[in-house]
Amino acid sequence: MTPAHGRCLCGDVTFTADLPSLWVAHCHCTMCQRSGGSAFITWVGLDEKSCHIDDPKIRLQWYQSSDKGGRGFCAHCGSTLFFRSSRWPGELHVTLANFEAPVDRAPHTHAFWDTHVDWVALDPNDGLPRKTAAEIG
Repeated sequence: MTPAHGRCLCGDVTFTADLPSLWVAHCHCTMCQRSGGSAFITWVGLDEKSCHIDDPKIRLQWYQSSDKGGRGFCAHCGSTLFFRSSRWPGELHVTLANFEAPVDRAPHTHAFWDTHVDWVALDPNDGLPRKTAAEIG
């Protein structure tokens, strides 16, 4: 296992994840758009047991964004950091952008493509499948 480190913008919440990751995907769902303030969030799927969160100032807050899932963010700087859901038990999803170095794989899919925004042009030849909500389940 290889450790990968990351942090929020202000550095009050840090984390270490033991790789390998389970997957990496761009999520275009409307909740990710709103919580991240962008067209999509790129998540790294990890075994929750392989992740250690260090939060000495108790800045990490969890927002129950749906009946099945919640989002972890730093209450000091506002960085979106984590997602967990009963749909994927035992997984912790971590924002790729908050890792300090590249992880062990590149994104492999666009998830929730049916709600992607039209104001960001993505390469139609990027080779990644575009999965709708119905295909994800």
